[in-house]
Amino acid sequence: MDQVTVADFRCFYLQQTARLAPLTLLVGENSTGKTSFLALVRILWDIAFRERLPDFKEPPYDLGTFDEIAHYRGGRGGRALSFQAGFSIGTANGSNRSRRSKRTPAHYHFEFRRDGSGVLPHVRRAANGRTSAECRIANDGLVSLEIATPTGGWTLPPRHLGAADRFASSPGWDSPQRDLPPFGYLLRMFQRVAHSDPERLERADGTEHPPSDKELGEIVRLSTTGLRRFGRPFASAPVRSEPRRTYDPTHAISDPEGEHIPMFLANVARTDSKTWHLLKRSIERFGRASGLFDEIGIKVLGGKTGGPFQVQVRKLGTRSKGPHRNIIDVGYGVSQVLPVVTELLRPKGPRMFLLQQPEVHLHPSAQAALGSLFCELAVSGRQVIVETHSDHLIDRVRMDVRDGRTGLKAEDVSILYFERDNLSVTIHSLGWDPHGNLIAERDVVPTGYRRFFRTERRRSIGL
Repeated sequence: MDQVTVADFRCFYLQQTARLAPLTLLVGENSTGKTSFLALVRILWDIAFRERLPDFKEPPYDLGTFDEIAHYRGGRGGRALSFQAGFSIGTANGSNRSRRSKRTPAHYHFEFRRDGSGVLPHVRRAANGRTSAECRIANDGLVSLEIATPTGGWTLPPRHLGAADRFASSPGWDSPQRDLPPFGYLLRMFQRVAHSDPERLERADGTEHPPSDKELGEIVRLSTTGLRRFGRPFASAPVRSEPRRTYDPTHAISDPEGEHIPMFLANVARTDSKTWHLLKRSIERFGRASGLFDEIGIKVLGGKTGGPFQVQVRKLGTRSKGPHRNIIDVGYGVSQVLPVVTELLRPKGPRMFLLQQPEVHLHPSAQAALGSLFCELAVSGRQVIVETHSDHLIDRVRMDVRDGRTGLKAEDVSILYFERDNLSVTIHSLGWDPHGNLIAERDVVPTGYRRFFRTERRRSIGL
């Protein structure tokens, strides 16, 4: 994703656009919508690529029902009757542009309305500048598809959509696992009807000819089906699971708090020595850079494969290697950062990460090391979106970009500053120039950014 647009969602009132990059840092005061923004990114991904009803309560986010999600102005303003959000792909000009997407730039827009206490994306629209397609679900559940090209507009009414013509209430209607009418199927159905029986299309006023083969090809390419292979974004909780002295083998089911990570590491160590060696080496590299540990290992108890095990780390001394220590006997920061780092470094992991305060319980030097790790991942083709309150992490990213340490360019980093504005929040898209100087999308850096840090620094030196 290169851009996200939002309006009337949570604390975001007027429509605004936020620039995403291979590495995006979300900064701002508490309760300014940073976590809501992360949740929205995953919701947009699910609607576009999984074509599922959005689950606004799925961990690690819980945004509530429609009444908690639609923007509320209070007084005469009341609550919005709907809200809008969308994203763009293939529009970035950064140095990683060619690696991230070779598709024609496209924009996806969704409109949401109340459905009981839940939320329904009743309008899904895709456009590539020349062609647009819109799937609309009416109040009675009937589905229609509208197409617009440079030569005219057409509607494929519900009676010609076959099995996808109705989205009506049924048992399990409120389940977030329920599928939406598949956009790709609807587009291909339109293409077949346009070829075989164009008279079944309802034409807009002034439209005389059905779309050409070239226009039909552009319509079908608006489907996001081909991007599903990238995998669902990984979303982490702000506080990870507490460490245990001994773990009993269980099935490793991914969860935002990292409860599954010890079992995942034990399974890899037991069944795939090559992958374990590579993953272990990568985790230890971060451990040394952060000063947290030098070695990590899995100790199986009782000499029985598949039995209880412990996660151990070792900090090397200057004259001796030192003992292996149980993860519960070392600083709490190790157990808090290990789930995040493992997800970031594991082979065949997701392409997008949504991280909440990964610096929790970490020393400033370890926070800075996380910044370097994020830069390295962004260079490798991953997209990392981080909500952070760590000035050390942000400064490390700035210095690594300025010094060319990881190969990440200034244009490959976006800083989204969330600023409270009366009853709503404004998102400012900031960044750095190649010399590490702060720049703003509209050439004016908001006065609130860095104000706190400047005040504290002046106070510390007695000014």
